[in-house]
Amino acid sequence: MSSLAAIAAKVRDGARLSDADALFLFESEDLLEIGELAAYANARKNGRRVFYNVNRHINYSNICANRCRFCAFRRDSAEAGGYLLGLEEIRSRAEEALRQGATEIHMVGGLHPELPFPFYGEMLRTVKALSTDLHLKAFTAVEIDHFSRISGLSVREVLLSLRESGLDSLPGGGAEIFAPSVRTEICAEKISGDRWLQVMEEAHGCGLRSNATMLYGHLENFSDRVDHLARLRDLQDRTGGFQAFIPLSFQPGNTSLQFGRELRSGGVDDLKTIAVARLYLDNFSNIKAYWVLLGEKIAQVALAFGANDLDGTVVDERIGHEAGAESPRGMTRGEILRLIRRAGREPVERDSLYREIRRH
Repeated sequence: MSSLAAIAAKVRDGARLSDADALFLFESEDLLEIGELAAYANARKNGRRVFYNVNRHINYSNICANRCRFCAFRRDSAEAGGYLLGLEEIRSRAEEALRQGATEIHMVGGLHPELPFPFYGEMLRTVKALSTDLHLKAFTAVEIDHFSRISGLSVREVLLSLRESGLDSLPGGGAEIFAPSVRTEICAEKISGDRWLQVMEEAHGCGLRSNATMLYGHLENFSDRVDHLARLRDLQDRTGGFQAFIPLSFQPGNTSLQFGRELRSGGVDDLKTIAVARLYLDNFSNIKAYWVLLGEKIAQVALAFGANDLDGTVVDERIGHEAGAESPRGMTRGEILRLIRRAGREPVERDSLYREIRRH
């Protein structure tokens, strides 16, 4: 039977936590003890280092065939506010990011019902032509599955084609929550959790690293969260292809999950979710406090609850802000450095593969 004392002993001994342990931690009200254990586990892996990178988000289109209830970003083709960036505009934004010292371009968008598959390869080549050193992290597993369906190619063939065009890694979006009963409620048209995991396993098999996410604070319960984490941990055991886990705090604004602000997770739940992820996902080196959704203050405190990565400068994030995220749309390097230093940590600029660029 799980208890905080028994879980603490496992953590000190470096033993793997069970699903029951993770559920006990989610249900526990002893936030500070859980945070202390997560801080210990994180320090053992990462010391006082906190990673960040200089990156730029380019959301190339919000036109999407799916109608996920939690999403405030998507639009229909003819709907007001719908957009598709042209290749020249994408190139211009990437050029600006390069001048600002970016080492990564993060590109995701909706499942556009009219764009042919060759467009996406051309988009990658357009950006990659600016600098071969610019890392392109693009396309969620949901987008990859969409490309497979519209092209008639297998997922592996799609991934290899995109890699040839300049794709370097995949973000972790689209995972949402794997539990079928909840997934049906919040994103019935989206690929299943099983399919998301299959696409990621195929990507890892093609030599592409990726991130992993979990959307929490909506209709799921703690057991659903544990199930989600367990399936990520299992795939990581098999492939080792995940670079970071990113808990994504649900933002209810402008979505069709119309239950009011009580759905939004609070700071306690945000910190506990990060801490439990650090303790349970023992095969993940990096747990990210995504400041865009958490806000700068909770993200900073999360560095004492097991997180070791603040993401990056981002610049012009749209998806979270359409749903009411109250953070800035981007941060400067200096602002990120201040957050990390004032948390008593050592800032380390990284590249997209978590190789150190510089220590401050």
